[in-house]
Amino acid sequence: MDQRSPSTAVRQRYMTRNRLAVSLLFLMNGFVTGSWAPKIPEFKDRLGISESVLGLLILMFGVGSLVLMPIAGGFIARVGSQKVVKVTAILLSPLLLLLTLLPNVWAAAVGMFLLGGFVGAMDVAMNANAVEVEKSMRRAIMSSCHAYWSLGGLIGAGIGGFLMARFGVLPHVIVVTLLSLAVLVIAWPMILADKPHPAATKEKLRLPMTPLPWLIGIMALFSMVPEGTVLDWGALYLRNELGASVELSGFGFAAFSATMATMRFAGDHVRDRFGAKRTLRICTVTALVGMVLAGLAPNAYLAILGFAIAGIGISNMVPIAFSAAGNMPGLQPGIGLSVATFMGYSGMLFAPSLIGFVAEHTGFAIIFASVPVLFIVVLMLSHHAVHADHGKGH
Repeated sequence: MDQRSPSTAVRQRYMTRNRLAVSLLFLMNGFVTGSWAPKIPEFKDRLGISESVLGLLILMFGVGSLVLMPIAGGFIARVGSQKVVKVTAILLSPLLLLLTLLPNVWAAAVGMFLLGGFVGAMDVAMNANAVEVEKSMRRAIMSSCHAYWSLGGLIGAGIGGFLMARFGVLPHVIVVTLLSLAVLVIAWPMILADKPHPAATKEKLRLPMTPLPWLIGIMALFSMVPEGTVLDWGALYLRNELGASVELSGFGFAAFSATMATMRFAGDHVRDRFGAKRTLRICTVTALVGMVLAGLAPNAYLAILGFAIAGIGISNMVPIAFSAAGNMPGLQPGIGLSVATFMGYSGMLFAPSLIGFVAEHTGFAIIFASVPVLFIVVLMLSHHAVHADHGKGH
C-alpha cells in the first residue's frame, strides 16, 4: 500500500493538470467566440452591408463549422483529441485579427468560413478531450468545462466593447490574439495525450441507425440555437432597436455568459443532487422565461436582464445533453457525442444566419420572443436526459 501511494499521488497530479489544460482550452475558445460578439456591429458598418448580407456571412461561419467538425471528428478517432485540439487552437488564435484586416465582403466570407470552421473543429476536439479526462478522473467535469467556455465568452464580450471604444478595432483584435496564444502556451504541455480508438482506425465511420442519439442531438440543437441567437444578434438588437451604446451593447452576451458560467460551475453538483432529468426541466423553463423577457423588453437594461436569466437556464442544458450522448446504452461514447456535438454546434453557428433574413423584415424583438418555442420541444424530450446520470462514477 505504501509503495503504491507515491504513484497514486503522481497520477492524481497529472489528472489535475489534464483537467486544468482542458478547462483552459474551453476558456480560450469561449474567449475568441465572445470577442466576436461586440465586433459584429462594427464589422457590418465597416463593410457597409445590410442585415441580410451579414446573415449570409454568418451563414458562412456556420457552413465552415459544419464542414470542419466532422473532419475533426474523423482525425480525433485516428490520432486522438490531443493532436487535433492543438492544431485547431493554433489556427483559431489569429482569425479575428485576419477578419479585421480583410478588405471586402468576398474576403470576409472566406474569413468567416475559417473562423466558424476552426471554432467548431476545436469545439469537437476539446469536448472529446474532456470526455477522456472524465474517464481518467472517474467523475463528471463537463459542466465545469463548459463553465470555462462561458467565462471566456464573458471576458471576450465584456472587454471587447471597452477596448474598441477606447483604443480602436485593430488594437482590440491584437490583444485577443495575444491573450489566446498565451492561454494556449500555458495549457499546451498539460493536455491529456489520449490514444486513438482501435476500432475507429480500422472501421469506416458510420452514423448511428437508432433514433436515441438523434433525439438527444435535437435536445442539444434546440438548446444551442438560442445561445447562437444571443451571440450573433444580441449586440445588434440592443444597439439598433433599444438604443444601447457601443459599450452597453456588448453586455447582452456578457450578462448571458456571466450567469451561464456561474451556474455551470455549480452544474455538476446540482445534477448530482436533483438528477439530470429534473435539472434539465427546471433549466429549460428558466431559459424560456428569460428569452421572452429579452424579446418583450422596452429598454436595453431589461433586455440584458432577460439575457442574464436565459443564461441561468441554458447553462446546464447543453452539458446534460452531451453527458447523455456520451453514456447511451449500446453505443460507443464517441459516436453519440459526435452526433450531439455536431447537431448542437451547428444550431448555434448555422441557424442564426437564417434569423438575419427574417429580422430584416420583422425586427429582432419578435425573434427573441419567438425562439423560446424550441424549448418546448426540449421539455418534450427531457426524459432522455436520464442517460446523463448513467455515467456518474464511471
